[in-house]
Amino acid sequence: MQRLNNERLHFGMNRIFLAPALLAASVSVAAATVLPPQDAAVAAPPKVAQAPKVAGPKLVEPRLRIGASGIKGHARVALTFDACMGKADDRILSVLIRERIPATIFVTARWLKHNPQALQVFLQNPDLFELENHGQNHIPAVDKPVSIYGIASAGSPEAVRQEVQGGADAMVAAGIAAPHWFRGSTAKYDRSSIVQIREMGYRIAGYSVNGDGGSLLGASVTEKRIASAKDGDVVISHINQPTHAAGEGVAKAIVDLKAKGVEFVRLQDVEDMGDDQTTQ
Repeated sequence: MQRLNNERLHFGMNRIFLAPALLAASVSVAAATVLPPQDAAVAAPPKVAQAPKVAGPKLVEPRLRIGASGIKGHARVALTFDACMGKADDRILSVLIRERIPATIFVTARWLKHNPQALQVFLQNPDLFELENHGQNHIPAVDKPVSIYGIASAGSPEAVRQEVQGGADAMVAAGIAAPHWFRGSTAKYDRSSIVQIREMGYRIAGYSVNGDGGSLLGASVTEKRIASAKDGDVVISHINQPTHAAGEGVAKAIVDLKAKGVEFVRLQDVEDMGDDQTTQ
C-alpha cells in the first residue's frame, strides 16, 4: 500500500512539473508557425517592365489669313466650308445663293459621291463657289500613325499622297476644275506632310476663325463666333451636317456679317499668308 501511494505521488509530481513545460512548448510551436523569424527577408513583389513611351508626331494646325481691305468699316472675310461626308446643309447653301455670297468649299470624294444635286448647284454658280480638295476619304494628312479626334491618320507618305491625289482625281472626274488648295481632315498636319503636299503643288488652307467647332457647337455660340470675324479673317465651318444645330448659327452669322457691310471673298481671289510654310 505504501509503495502504491509513493507511485501515485511520483506520478502526480511529474504532472505538476511537466504541465508548464508542455504549455511552453505549445506556445513556442504556435509562435514558430504563425510568426516569421525577426531576421527573415520579406520577398518584394516582382517588378513589371514598363513599355517605353513612344512620342507621337508633332502636329501643327496652320493659321491662314487673307489680305485685309484696310478700310475702316469695310472688313474683308473669306468664308470656307468643309464638306466631309454626309449630306449638304441647305440652311447654309440657300443663304449663300439667296444673298449671293461667295465662298470656298472643300469637298471630299466621299461627299461628292453622295451629293450630286448639291454639286450641280455649286457648278451652276461659278461666280460664287470655288471648289477645292478636302481629300479622298477624310483621313488626316499626317504621314505617321496617330489618332486625331478619334480619326486614324494616313500614317505614311504613300497614304498621304493617296488621300490628296485621290481627292483631286474625284473632283476632276465629277467635272470640277483641278484644285489648287488642299485642306486635310482635322486641319492638322506634321511638318513632313506639309512639305510633301506642297511639293504636290497645293497650297494648304488653314484658318483664323473656327466658326462651328467641327459642327459640334450650338447655334448661338456658332453665330457669335462667325459674326466676330474681322478684316482679313478666314472662317472655317461645315456644310455637311444638316441635322446639327451649328448649321443654323452659320446661316444667321452670314446674314449678320453682310448687314455689317463685310466683303466676302474666295481664296482664289485674294492674296493670303499661311503659317508653317503652308502657302509660301
